[in-house]
Amino acid sequence: MDYIELNIKLQPLKPFNEIIVAQLADAGFESFVNTDEGVLAYGQVQETSVERALKETFLGEEREDVSFSFESQIIEHQNWNAVWESDFEPVYVEELASILAPFHDKSIAKGIIVEIQPKMSFGTGHHQTTWMMSKALFDLHPFPKKVLDMGTGTGVLAILAEKLGATAILAIDIEDWSAENTVENAERNQCKHIETKCGDVDLISGTKFDTILANINKNVLKAHIPFYAQSLNDGGVLLLSGFFDSDTDELIEFARAFGFEKEHIYNKDNWAAIKLIYKSRD
Repeated sequence: MDYIELNIKLQPLKPFNEIIVAQLADAGFESFVNTDEGVLAYGQVQETSVERALKETFLGEEREDVSFSFESQIIEHQNWNAVWESDFEPVYVEELASILAPFHDKSIAKGIIVEIQPKMSFGTGHHQTTWMMSKALFDLHPFPKKVLDMGTGTGVLAILAEKLGATAILAIDIEDWSAENTVENAERNQCKHIETKCGDVDLISGTKFDTILANINKNVLKAHIPFYAQSLNDGGVLLLSGFFDSDTDELIEFARAFGFEKEHIYNKDNWAAIKLIYKSRD
């Protein structure tokens, strides 16, 4: 399916660029790029549903506190791939890891190398949320053996988890092209312990994990947290990201009702990640 790009211009820029990203994520858009004038939003959204998505945001209102304009265009599947590849710069997770494309010179790498051919999938390490999740993996001691990567995208977190010591990794994504991309990238990195499935959170029913990774938007995370509680071993780690730092208290409080306790919060450029520990209530 083709993607739709929304080019949104805002005045003033802040805080409305953050507000519109959160609203459009809830309306079905998946990827965002901040510009000097506003936000570029991308989503596998049917053209007929764009009007509905806009009505669910302040773009469908008359407001005095912000002025805005927006244009939309269709980005064809092949062109989207080309955009990813042309813009893919090396990502360094401090000195710990390097996320590179196949065409990058490996001599520039630092730490563990993860080679990613991104195609259409989210999760190249460029976004703050993926970067924080990658950094958080290095803070797990001892490293968990059984890991779930929910909303795997390119598979970058699953691959990094295997390179850090995980021996049984389930990588799930609701989009078939992301599942396919994860399989390709796992093979590219000689990973032997990643099982990839296309589907939703119901696929984890009856399975227990030491650690669950979920880099998804806030509303999906809240819908999934009860399932994560059922699928984590006692004392297991839940790493969440995909939301703004202003949403951390809401998510921590929501997760507490299901037996999770906050251990650490990561922040990067107004985005956040949370490390939670599951304490069985039995």
